[in-house]
Amino acid sequence: MDTLQPLGDNISGMARCPYDPKHANVALFSEGMLFTATVTDFLAIDAVIYRSLGDRPTLRTVKHDSKWFKGPATNGNRTWVRTSLGRAALPPVQAGIRLPHRAERAQMEKGEAIMSSRRPQRKHSPGGLDSRLSRTLLLLLLSTASAQEVTPNRAACVVSHAVNGSSVSCHPPAQIPRRFPADTVFLVVEFFNLTRLPDDTLRGLARLQELHLSSNQLESLSPKFLLPAPLLQVLDLTRNRLARLPPGLFQPLAALHTLVLKENQLEALEPSWLLGLKALRHLDLSENRLQTLPPGLLANVTSLRILDLSNNQLKALPPDLLKGPLRLERLHLEGNGLQVLDEGLLAPQPDLRYLFLNDNKLATVAAGALQGLWQLDFLDLSNNLLTGAPKGLWTSLGQPTRDMRDGFDISGNPWICDGNLEDLYGWLVANKDKMFSRNTTRCAGPGAWKGRMLLVAAESH
Repeated sequence: MDTLQPLGDNISGMARCPYDPKHANVALFSEGMLFTATVTDFLAIDAVIYRSLGDRPTLRTVKHDSKWFKGPATNGNRTWVRTSLGRAALPPVQAGIRLPHRAERAQMEKGEAIMSSRRPQRKHSPGGLDSRLSRTLLLLLLSTASAQEVTPNRAACVVSHAVNGSSVSCHPPAQIPRRFPADTVFLVVEFFNLTRLPDDTLRGLARLQELHLSSNQLESLSPKFLLPAPLLQVLDLTRNRLARLPPGLFQPLAALHTLVLKENQLEALEPSWLLGLKALRHLDLSENRLQTLPPGLLANVTSLRILDLSNNQLKALPPDLLKGPLRLERLHLEGNGLQVLDEGLLAPQPDLRYLFLNDNKLATVAAGALQGLWQLDFLDLSNNLLTGAPKGLWTSLGQPTRDMRDGFDISGNPWICDGNLEDLYGWLVANKDKMFSRNTTRCAGPGAWKGRMLLVAAESH
């Protein structure tokens, strides 16, 4: 493809995706090349810049993630190619660019973002990346890409030197070196079929601040693996095969603020794993095989802001789960098998702003389960088994006290629209402007109300 011609009608991105009509995407041509910047995930924190067309190699600033983008596809006779944003192959450091990694940016977003599809009007772009920052990132790429040719050695890791230290990026088919530069502060070893790493892999890397080991086949880590890197701030172990972690693995990491363990095979957790992590702000345990959580798991993690336990197999939660963190802002519990939301579980978190409980099996929510959540800006209870709601459940949320900035979703539940929903009816009418999925939030009964919109039932009462 050497030109861009419109084909068919424009397609709106307003759905469950990071959509913002003003800032989600930007593109421009320069010196015969197309540069595109966008955001790629539901949290709207992965800002990605692509370069395509022209004579230079294609590149992107973060790796392809099929969860959000589809690769190129052709029709039978190959007369056209369809792809989300085109093929992009090289990591940023191969173009001499050092941009924040996705886990680092996840820490930057500070709970500000929500699925911006659910809010068509925003003053800022998703994830706190306003238009000025988006333009800055794009111009940074443009100036660097235009200033130099890219001739990567595919057999070697790419090393980028800077005043504050070296960045090392290793992807297949590169050979992983026995030793890395002593001043390495940013290390990526991803997409290798590594079942284990030598115990001394990080030896001599006392200045290391970020370590990204995602998309390998790691089955275990040595208890002493992280000892040489006491200044580590970001550790990404996404998409490996870790079923257990050795006690004390993270204990030397007093500066660690982001720990990502998503898409592993963890079946059980030990409170001792998190000892010493006083600075931890973002903990991602999503998409594992967790069925239960031990009491006191987060007792020592007082600085936690974001906790992601989504898409596990949890049926219940320990009552003291949230008694450690002092100022949790975002809690992801979606995609589990939770059946009951008890009173008191969320009470220790008055600063909670985003609560995801969708896609569980919740049939019962205690009357005081949401009590005290005065700062809550978004609540997702969609796709559960709720038929009713106890009186007083909604007292702390929304109007008449304050607007929920990003709204709520209670669709996909079998609501019985009778007099037992009087309390919910009044709250819905007062907050209907913040309600998502109105057309699919319907009554399951009784009688003539079956199939009718819940909001209509509320307004008729």
